[in-house]
Amino acid sequence: MVRIGYTMMTEQTGPRELVRDVVAAERAGFDFSVTSDHYFPWLREQGHAPYAWAVLGAAAQATERIGLMTYVTCPTVRYHPAVVAQKAATLQILAEGRFRLGLGSGENLNEHVVGGGWPAAHVRLEMLEEAVEIIGALFDGGNVNHHGTHFDVENARLWDLPETRVPIGVAVSGPASCALAGRGADLVIATEAKSGLLADFDRHGGTGKPRVGQLPVCYDPDRDAAIARAHEQFRWSVGGWKVNSELPGPESFAQATGLVREEDIASAVPCGQDVDAFVDAVRAYTEAGFTEIALVQVGGEHQQSFISWAEKALLPALREL
Repeated sequence: MVRIGYTMMTEQTGPRELVRDVVAAERAGFDFSVTSDHYFPWLREQGHAPYAWAVLGAAAQATERIGLMTYVTCPTVRYHPAVVAQKAATLQILAEGRFRLGLGSGENLNEHVVGGGWPAAHVRLEMLEEAVEIIGALFDGGNVNHHGTHFDVENARLWDLPETRVPIGVAVSGPASCALAGRGADLVIATEAKSGLLADFDRHGGTGKPRVGQLPVCYDPDRDAAIARAHEQFRWSVGGWKVNSELPGPESFAQATGLVREEDIASAVPCGQDVDAFVDAVRAYTEAGFTEIALVQVGGEHQQSFISWAEKALLPALREL
């Protein structure tokens, strides 16, 4: 049976509300949750960007069952991989084994804030692979010294290691990242229902490992209102990864999506309250081979109504998949 997740989207909701919402999602029966890790929202209309790791620590204490996961953290520019390993190990202890560390090569939108420049795509993948190696070595315990192409680690050690090793997931968008994930990750992460990504992952060692997708949705009893909200806050998502990873700020995304129409968003994001439309969108992921799908409800002020509707109508329908 496919596992259905709930997304704590930090770009559209404040920190206290994020924790409140994931508690509600756990009560409603969602199987797991994922959390974005941003310094900026994609668009000014979203209006938020709290520190994801503080939110996750609070969520770990406020919940009991639901899984937690970064979706995703970039461990290369804004954060050093040794620090990411320490954060993840501590969170796994707080969550009592419910945490998974999702990693990706990042976006200029968030990483530019430390003033280190934005590397070319192939360099970012090199950095990510080296970071995964460092994080894994620290998870193994003992002292770690590393002098690589992109990172140095001097006599680092995690003094608080969880009993359950933190699983590492890697986000993929093409053959190179799929190969990296297959070699070095415990699970694969993708935001598009493309079976080819999973096939590439399997070819490099991913067979049998979990595969986690993500799907934006916009529940509202008024479908026109849902479409308008999805267009206002989620039109950035139609730009594609090559564009989205390069733009430096919300103003750039606003300019880049100036010609995106409401009907463009309506064709990409299930909107309204037609359960069958939401189920069909999830089915595209299951048919591609995904074992877990995290839903993103668009609109920070519309989480509680979505969770209530999902408990009563959507989740029971999705269980039949």
